[in-house]
Amino acid sequence: MTATSISSSAISAVSDYAHSLGGQAKAASALMASASTARKNKALLRLAALLRQNTAALQTDNAKDLDRARAAGLAAPMVDRLKLTPAVLETCAQGCEQLAAMADVIGEIIGMKQQPSGIRVGQMRVPIGVFGMIFESRPNVTIEAASLSIKSGNACILRGGSEAIDSNKALALLVEQALIESGLPAHAVQLVQTTDRAVVGELITMPQFVDVIIPRGGKGLIERISRDAKVPVIKHLDGNCHTYVDDPCDIAMAVAVADNAKTQKYSPCNASESLLVARGVATTFLPLIGAIYAAKGVEMRVCPEAKAILAGVPDANLQIASEQDWFEEYLAPIISIKVVEGLDEAIGHINHYSSHHTDAILTRDHMHAQRFLREVDSASVMVNTSTRFADGFEYGLGAEIGISTDKFHARGPVGIEGLTSLKYVVLGQGEVRG
Repeated sequence: MTATSISSSAISAVSDYAHSLGGQAKAASALMASASTARKNKALLRLAALLRQNTAALQTDNAKDLDRARAAGLAAPMVDRLKLTPAVLETCAQGCEQLAAMADVIGEIIGMKQQPSGIRVGQMRVPIGVFGMIFESRPNVTIEAASLSIKSGNACILRGGSEAIDSNKALALLVEQALIESGLPAHAVQLVQTTDRAVVGELITMPQFVDVIIPRGGKGLIERISRDAKVPVIKHLDGNCHTYVDDPCDIAMAVAVADNAKTQKYSPCNASESLLVARGVATTFLPLIGAIYAAKGVEMRVCPEAKAILAGVPDANLQIASEQDWFEEYLAPIISIKVVEGLDEAIGHINHYSSHHTDAILTRDHMHAQRFLREVDSASVMVNTSTRFADGFEYGLGAEIGISTDKFHARGPVGIEGLTSLKYVVLGQGEVRG
C-alpha cells in the first residue's frame, strides 16, 4: 500500500468518525430539546454526586496528564491549568447543583405584545441545537460544558487538548453515566476520543450537524478556528484585563483589589495584566502595591513616571515597558503599570490596548464610575472589585462555556442563555392580512 493510499484512508477514517459524532449529536439534540426540566436537573444532581464520589479516581487519571505535561516541558501556568484538585472538582459539583437550582429558561416566552391586526407577537427561548467546543488545558471545562449543555437542552461535542486526554475521558464517562441514569440520551454529550487534530478541521466545517463552535484556549487556536470555521463561532482571543486606580479612591481598598486581581492566580484570562494609576494618587498608591508585587516576585513593566515612583521599593523588578507590553496577556507573574492623567486617559488607553474582556475602576467618584461603565468597550466592566470575578460561576450562571468578547448574541461569560436562541411566536384567533 502506498503512502498516498494510507493518507487517504486515514483522512477518510477521521471524516467518518467526525460525521458519526455529528449525526449522533444531532439526533440527541432533538431529544434534549424536549426533555423535561426535572429530567435535566436529575442528570445535573447525579453528575455532582458522581464527581464527589470519584474524586480520588479522577485525580489518579489527572496525575497521568500532569506527569506527561511536566515531562514534555509544558510551562508552569499551563500545568497549573491541568490540575483537577479536590477544590476544583468540588467547584464543578457545586456548579452542577447551582444550575439544577436555577429556573429553566427553555420554552420561556418574552415580550408578548398585541398588534393592531389582533395578533400577539413574542419570542420563545429555545436551545441552539448542537454546539462543538474545542478547548485546551483545563479538564474542568468538560464538566462546565457538559452541565451547561444539559441544562440548556442542547447536545454538544467536546474536543479537549491532548495534554488532558486521560482526565477528560474519565470525566466524560461520569457525564455519560449521569445522562443514562437520568433517562437522557447518552450521545447528548460526546468527547472526541482521539488527539488527532484533523478531527477539529472536520468539526468546524459540518454545518449540517453543528450549529455553533466555541473555541476556548490560546490565541493561536482561536485565530485558526475563526479563520477556517464554516459555522458560527463564539470566541475571545485573549484576556488583557485592566485595573484602573482613580483619583479619588480608597487607597487601602485599591491595594487589596489590585493585589487580588493580579496575584490570586496568574493563569486565568480574567487576571489583571495591566495597572493604570491616576497621577493624583500614584505617589501614595504605587509604593504600597509595588512592595506587595515585589514580595510576590511579580515583574513590573512600567512607564518612566511609574519607574521613578517605584525606584525606592526594595527588591522591585522594574523594566521599562515596550509598546507591546500594553497589549500583552502575560498569564504569568508580570504586570504592566502606567501612570495616567486621569479618567479620560485611562478609558482611552483601555479601549485602545485591551482585548475587551474585563476592565475595572477603583474609585470614590460616582460619576467617574458611571462614565467608566458606559464608555469602556469591554464584555465585563467593574467598579471597586477584582477582575478575577469575571467568571460564570461567580456571576451566578452555574458555570460558563467561555467568555465571549464578540458583540453579537453572547457577550461576557456565556451561561445558559448564551447557549439558546430566540424564535418568534405569533398567537392569533383567525386573523388574516388585508
